Amino acid sequence: MAFTATRRVDFPMLDKAGIMYYPNYWDMAHRFFEESWLDICGVCYPDILDEWKLGFPAVSNECKFLAPLRYGENIHCTLWVSSVGNSSITWEYSFSNGETEVWRATVVTVCVDMDTLQPEPLPDSLKEDLLACAETEV
Repeated sequence: MAFTATRRVDFPMLDKAGIMYYPNYWDMAHRFFEESWLDICGVCYPDILDEWKLGFPAVSNECKFLAPLRYGENIHCTLWVSSVGNSSITWEYSFSNGETEVWRATVVTVCVDMDTLQPEPLPDSLKEDLLACAETEV
């Protein structure tokens, strides 16, 4: 099942044209990514980093900007997993303003040991929960 969350577009997120500045889409995506771990796997992302000593850096990113987001609009994020490998996870993002899809992205992350930054197999408990979040299309 997909994770969903909403945040407002605030004034500091805008560019001179009055729309959300493009790097802020990636910033918001990462904020939703961190928030999703508790919902999907039952553990908060800081605990994964600090206690489990695992990290999930992005190794591939791609996106499409479909329509602008404006000041005061809400970003409705739908986040799901499309693929789970031995150590990799493919995350899919869809942002809308409530009526129109405005941004779509795919991010591949790899599970790494935070001390060595070397790839690690996904722990079975996380893998099971991530697979439960896997969907082919939302």
